[in-house]
Amino acid sequence: MNRFLAGAIVMSLLLLVYLGFALVYASILLRDDSPIVNAMGVALVVLPILGAWGLVSEWRFGVSADRLRRALETEGDNGYEFPQTPSGRPDRAAAREIFPQFQAAVEAHPESWQAWFHLGLAYDAAGDRPRARKAIRKAISLHR
Repeated sequence: MNRFLAGAIVMSLLLLVYLGFALVYASILLRDDSPIVNAMGVALVVLPILGAWGLVSEWRFGVSADRLRRALETEGDNGYEFPQTPSGRPDRAAAREIFPQFQAAVEAHPESWQAWFHLGLAYDAAGDRPRARKAIRKAISLHR
């Protein structure tokens, strides 16, 4: 198990504990006679539901993205290694310089999930996480 997966599991468990406490506290508020306190209890029921939905959707995204990464590895494509800073993070300036080649690959092959996945990795290396997630979601939908 890699450290990223272990971290995700620990954070998910902590979120579940937090959501459990919120539900317990909501049940206490719902038993009160005051309508205002009851309304706060209802809000505390809604928030854990939204939190659980977010947790499930993030895990589905992560599992699907990992499935694509493994599919690329079985095809013999280990991805592109972006230049790194001394701390081990991708060098954003260098990633931005080579980004156009990934964008051109998507423009040349818009139905290729591999090109979209690589574009997502390039966006992530360049520091644009929202576009990275959008590109990887597109790769996931094309792979299905």
